[in-house]
Amino acid sequence: MDSQLPRLCIKPFHSPRFPSFASPNFISVSVIGSASKGIRCAMKTYKLSELRPAEVESLKARPRIDFSSIFGMVQPIIDDVRSRGDAAVKAYTEKFDKVNLHKIVENVSELPYPELDPTIKGAFDVAYENIYAFHLAQKSSEKSVETMKGVKCKRVARSIGSVGLYVPGGTAVLPSTALMLSIPAKIAGCKTVVLATPPGQDGSMCKEVLYCAKKAGVTHILKAGGAQAISAMAWGTESCPKVEKILGPGNQYVTAAKMILQNSEAMISIDMPAGPSEVLVIADKHANPIHIAADLLSQAEHGPDSQVVLVIVGDGVGLKAIEEEINKQCQSLPRGDFASKALSHSFTVFARDIVEAISFSNLYAPEHLIMNVKDAEKWEGFVENAGSVFLGQWTPESVGDYASGTNHVLPTYGYARMYGGVSLDSFLKYMTVQSLTEEGLSNLGPHVATMAEVEGLDAHKRAVTLRLEDIKARHASSVR
Repeated sequence: MDSQLPRLCIKPFHSPRFPSFASPNFISVSVIGSASKGIRCAMKTYKLSELRPAEVESLKARPRIDFSSIFGMVQPIIDDVRSRGDAAVKAYTEKFDKVNLHKIVENVSELPYPELDPTIKGAFDVAYENIYAFHLAQKSSEKSVETMKGVKCKRVARSIGSVGLYVPGGTAVLPSTALMLSIPAKIAGCKTVVLATPPGQDGSMCKEVLYCAKKAGVTHILKAGGAQAISAMAWGTESCPKVEKILGPGNQYVTAAKMILQNSEAMISIDMPAGPSEVLVIADKHANPIHIAADLLSQAEHGPDSQVVLVIVGDGVGLKAIEEEINKQCQSLPRGDFASKALSHSFTVFARDIVEAISFSNLYAPEHLIMNVKDAEKWEGFVENAGSVFLGQWTPESVGDYASGTNHVLPTYGYARMYGGVSLDSFLKYMTVQSLTEEGLSNLGPHVATMAEVEGLDAHKRAVTLRLEDIKARHASSVR
């Protein structure tokens, strides 16, 4: 690759909300890599005392997605699929994927297991076992609490009856995502599990995706991608069951469709809003530059709209060596063009110490946080905002993407401030149950009646007082 990456320009900023950053010469910003040999990116340092509050937002901002225009493109697809069902899905699949399908939904129970290379099958089997074990451990036992004498309350879990799982296709097939979504659905006990994934050019399904789906108990496979697949699962069609929740990553059109449909008559929920993939790496002088470069590129290769951030802690970190490794490794990647474009809007930040580095990470709220520092485990408690955390020099983000057991469907775009990744709970709903004895209502009822009277809700009060009168009458008759 001989395209020269532009230098990232970030104006100075200062934020009184984050006093740990308020020190001179804290932040240096540059593009962290170049696909051109011999190109070096100059590092600029800013005095935080000279920086304005608004610019902190520019540093944590992701590559912008213009959802207003995307919503305008997606809404007609949603409406068309609602009205024409399978015919619309087939039409959009032919238009966008250049595939003419006779049948868009396959019943998984009717399909045989595909033949896989033993090494590939073994790798996915190991991943399956680890993901299953981690998510099974998330099951919690029901606990009943007696809040006062004769008043028992508990919270019980029930599976969501039907779920839709979106597994992206496009520039890369992702059978690992099929495992991440279908395994917790299986453990939760979801009865209908529809997995949507774009078909191959010959109309076939990726055999690795099919293997993972069948192994994990998926009931239906929808051979479609994009907004049309999300719409089919949300509304239901002649052949695609309607689902109650849709989960899984996707491009901006998939995300827009999920966001629109969760606020529509389709009556669905979604796992979370999501944007392009991202990673933030905190590295100190003990980190290997080769490993740092590889971790950054592992996310940059996802797509041109991905973003990677390097936070260098203290002195002694060889930025030049890291940049050389990025240049070298990027040129040898089959998806190097994607990585190169992602690097053009990525940057490096210098922190004085690990506390300052983690404070910045909490501000940025990355999808993936790699802490490639000495004694990383002791800093875990300081991390507040991250989708998934990778501690220590021997923990690349790739293990979480595939087979450590944790889920790789995670909040991006800063949503880690208020969302967690997909888990067993994503496929469950919870309801509370209470039961009162005669003694319990006698103890609690008068307080409830008083509160209802304060709020002017006489029927609420009467539902209690009538029972209390019955209890009093029964006691009086038993005494006689």
